[in-house]
Amino acid sequence: MTTLIEDYALISNCCTAALVGRNGSIDWLCLPRFDSGACFTALLGEPEHGRWLIRPAADVKQTRRSYRDGTLILETEFETSEGAVKLIDFMSMTDQYTEVVRMVEGVSGQVKLNMDLVIRFDYGLIVPWVWQTEHCWQATAGPDTVELRTDIPTSRETASIKAEFTVTKGQRKSFVLTYHASHHASSPATNPEQTLDQTERAWHTWSDRCTYDGHWKDQVLRSLLTLKALTYKPTGGIVAAPTTSLPEQPGGVRNWDYRFCWVRDATFTLNALLAANYQDEAVGWREWLLRAVAGDPDDLQIMYGITGVRRLEEMELDWLPGYGGATPVRAGNAASKQFQLDVYGEIMDTMHLARCAGLHPGPHAWEIQKALLGFLETNWQNPDEGIWEIRGPRRQFTHSKVMVWVAFDRAIKDAQRFGLDGPVPHWRDLRDTIHAHICDKGFDAQRNTFVQYFGSSELDASLLLIPLVGFLAPDDPRVSGTVEAIERELMPDGLVLRYASETKIDNLPAGEGTFLPCSFWMADNLALIGRHKEAEALFERLLALRNDVGLLAEEYDPASKHMRGNFPQALTHMALINTALLLTRLKNKPSGHSHDGDRPVAVARTKG
Repeated sequence: MTTLIEDYALISNCCTAALVGRNGSIDWLCLPRFDSGACFTALLGEPEHGRWLIRPAADVKQTRRSYRDGTLILETEFETSEGAVKLIDFMSMTDQYTEVVRMVEGVSGQVKLNMDLVIRFDYGLIVPWVWQTEHCWQATAGPDTVELRTDIPTSRETASIKAEFTVTKGQRKSFVLTYHASHHASSPATNPEQTLDQTERAWHTWSDRCTYDGHWKDQVLRSLLTLKALTYKPTGGIVAAPTTSLPEQPGGVRNWDYRFCWVRDATFTLNALLAANYQDEAVGWREWLLRAVAGDPDDLQIMYGITGVRRLEEMELDWLPGYGGATPVRAGNAASKQFQLDVYGEIMDTMHLARCAGLHPGPHAWEIQKALLGFLETNWQNPDEGIWEIRGPRRQFTHSKVMVWVAFDRAIKDAQRFGLDGPVPHWRDLRDTIHAHICDKGFDAQRNTFVQYFGSSELDASLLLIPLVGFLAPDDPRVSGTVEAIERELMPDGLVLRYASETKIDNLPAGEGTFLPCSFWMADNLALIGRHKEAEALFERLLALRNDVGLLAEEYDPASKHMRGNFPQALTHMALINTALLLTRLKNKPSGHSHDGDRPVAVARTKG
C-alpha cells in the first residue's frame, strides 16, 4: 500500500534530506546531495527499490509522532500489546560526512522489533555489493558507499540487511548509516548518544535566533525550520522540495522534479528569513542568486541546481512504477530551458529588499542588475511560458508583464534611495508604459478583473500577486474585482486553483489539486482589501491542513482530503510565513498600513 504523502516527516542536515514514514520506514534518502542519483526510492515505487524500515514485530495499536521543539529530530512512538517504544530519527549536523541515526528507546514493557535495510543506488536501479567487515556492513556500487554500524546482531539476504531485536523500558539501541564516496576511506565511528546531544544543541542554537514574536509563532518557526532543512549549506541555495515526481494528479503525468532552486522564490525566501532575524541565511541565499544568474542576460534560467549548475536535462526513469502508479518518474526539469519574464522582476525585487534591509551587495551586483534590465528593455513585449511553466505555446501572460514592471520599479527605487547610477528618467518612462500596457491589454473592464493572458477570458491565481508586489494599491477597485472573480471561478472548495486546468493551456490532462501557495496569497489579498476576518479564517484553515508534524506539500485535494505534489514544499512554507507576518502586522496596526509600491509585508532591519 502506498504511504500517503502527508504521512511523511522530514529530517535533514542542511546538505541533504530524507523522508520518514509514519510506519517507521525511510523511503526517500538522497545521498550526498539533494540532486544525487544515489538514493533510496521506495517513495516512488515499491520497497524493492530501496527502504529502511524499523518497526515493532507485533501489530501497532497506536502511533504518535512529533519533532523535538525547535529541531528536526523526529520521535515516533509505537504502542503495541507488548509495550511501547520510541523511534528517534535524525541526521547529524557535522560538515564532515552524511550520517543518518536511528535510535529505538523502550518506553514500557518489552517490545520485539524488526529492522530491514534494502540498499539501492541510482534511483533504485543499481543493486550494490554488500559485505560485512569487522566493524560494520558496507554496500558499494560505482562512486557510492554506505556503511551501517550497530551493536545489534544482523544478517544479510542478497542486498538486504536484517535484524530482529528486543527493547525493554529504558533501553536504547542504535543504527547509524553513513555515506561516503567509494574511493574515500571509511568515516570514523560515532557515539550515537553524543551525536544526538550535539544535533539537538545545534538545532536549538539556530531556532533561538528567531526573533519573530507575533501571532502563530510556533507555526512560523516550524516553517522556518523546514526552509533551513531544504538549504544546501555549502552554497546557500534552497531547493523547492527534496523530492521528485510526487504527482499533482493521482495516477497522472503531472510529475516534476523539484530538487532545484527556483529564482522566482527569491523574494519570498528573503523576506521570510529577514523577518525572523536569519540574516546569515538571507545573505547566503542572495549570494547564491547572484552567482547563479551571473553571465549573459540572454542565458538567464528560471531555476538552477543547488550549486548553481545550469544543465538540468530531464529524463524519465522508466524502471520505476511511480508513486501510486503516476508515471513518468522524472529526474531533471525541462522547464529550466523555458523563457519566463517574471524571473527578472524577482531578481530585481530581491536585491531591492536586501538593500532595504541593510544587506548591501558588492558593486558587481548593480552591474549585473543593469545588464538584466538592458535585456529586458528589448524583450519585455515577447510572449513567454509564464509562472506556471506552461508546456505549450508561449503567451502574453499578465503576471509576467507585471513582474517586468516590478523590475524597472525596483531599479528606480534602488537608484533613488541608495545613490546608484542609472538612466532613471528613461526607466520611469518605460515603467509607466508597461503599466499602461498591462492595464489596457490584461484587464477585462466588463468583468472588472485582470485575466490570465492578453486577449483571454480565463483567470489565473498569479493575478493575486498584483497588490502584493505593489503594481496596484490594495484599495484599487480592479484589485477587489480580481479577487472576487478568482473567488467565483477558481475556489470551488474554498481553496485556490492555479488556473482552470480543463482549459488545457498546458497541454496536460485536467484534474490537479488546489495550490496551497496561491491560497495563502488569497488570504493576503483579503487582508489587504479590508476583509480581515475572512483572511484569518482562510489562514487558519490552511494551517489545519498541515500534517501532524507541521509540513505541507505543494497542493491539496479537498475531495480526498490528501496532499498532492512534491513534499515538503518550500514555496508553501514561505507563503505561510509571509501571510503570518502580514496578518500580524495588520492586526497590530489595522489602519496603519502604508503602500509605497513595494511588497506590503514586514521586513526586519539589520542592526546598526
